[in-house]
Amino acid sequence: MRLADRMARLGTETAFEVLARARQLESTGRDIVHLEIGEPDFDTPRNVIDAGVRALRTGHTHYGPAAGIPELREAIAEDAGKRRGMALDPECVLVCPGGKPIMFYALLALINEGDEVIYPNPGFPIYESMIRFLGATPVALPLTVEKRFAFGVEDLESLITPRTRMLILNSPHNPTGGVLDADLLEAIADLAVRHDLIVLSDEIYSRLVYEGTHSSIATFPGMLERTILLDGFSKTFAMTGWRLGYGIVPRPLLAPLAKLQINAVSCTASFTQQAGIEALTGDQTAIEKMVAEFRARRDLLVDGLESIPGIRCLRPSGAFYVFPDVKDLGVPSRKLQDLLLEQGGVACLSGTAFGRHGEGFLRFSYANSQENLTKAIERIAGTLKQIPASARSSS
Repeated sequence: MRLADRMARLGTETAFEVLARARQLESTGRDIVHLEIGEPDFDTPRNVIDAGVRALRTGHTHYGPAAGIPELREAIAEDAGKRRGMALDPECVLVCPGGKPIMFYALLALINEGDEVIYPNPGFPIYESMIRFLGATPVALPLTVEKRFAFGVEDLESLITPRTRMLILNSPHNPTGGVLDADLLEAIADLAVRHDLIVLSDEIYSRLVYEGTHSSIATFPGMLERTILLDGFSKTFAMTGWRLGYGIVPRPLLAPLAKLQINAVSCTASFTQQAGIEALTGDQTAIEKMVAEFRARRDLLVDGLESIPGIRCLRPSGAFYVFPDVKDLGVPSRKLQDLLLEQGGVACLSGTAFGRHGEGFLRFSYANSQENLTKAIERIAGTLKQIPASARSSS
């Protein structure tokens, strides 16, 4: 069957490919430590599950409004606004089956062929994939370890041209765990206003911050009306399988995005939205414990990786990933990814899964138990000791 030409421009997420290979190895009896997938290993909090079950049993099994049920939109506006110190209008909230639709809808609605979109690199691979799919030009904004996986405002300004239409930000950041501070965001906001840029601010890890506080570019003067704020329930509430996310968008953009949602999926599952209300308004104890555990795992993994010759690892401030520098090992990242899986039984991702500026790095997710992280560190150290000199080459 002949595919449309645009399909050749569509990328994917390497994490799912590595997961499939790891599962295949497990089927042969191998023990694999999974540090490749960006999914909390905790169960959804019991009160949220109970709310979803109640919703199913009380008839919340039918179509709902395309933009989301009013009660959830109100709860999102209240919660997201309170956490960011700003007033948000529920009429600007679009509830979606996951966070990715917000990326898809925003780019579809606003980006023409030939437009330029600046995005972080290394970064979540779907950004570049969707930009290319639409026939636009992805412009990589390099994140460097020297700047703690951030960038200077001058680096960003040098990439802006008359064709630049949108800037994508992600803080806390996947894959590095980096967090953009308020001073940098304020400078970026000034640039966005001066150059009339739309900002897609991916804040899906906004509650997973371990030092300092989360800042949103939407809070700066002139930005709420030009920012598409993406957030959701998958990471914070361990609800990846529930498929529940949202965008907070400028009011004129709500109807076009809702129209795209009608064409794509009609609406988000009604019972899932009822669970979302409980997640935001109910007991937060489980979330607080999860964040504390992630912090302890982060420290364990960073300290362990730093003890291995040839690896240097910044201590990330958010999300649940580390992005160690492995250039001193003299082995390309993709080869290291394969060696650690095939020989060491540790599933991780090459930095190049997140763009060309990820060469020389690996990504490990610490969404796994401290026991398994300790096991992984031992296996990584043992595997790297066995790399023959012939396998080492310039990356």
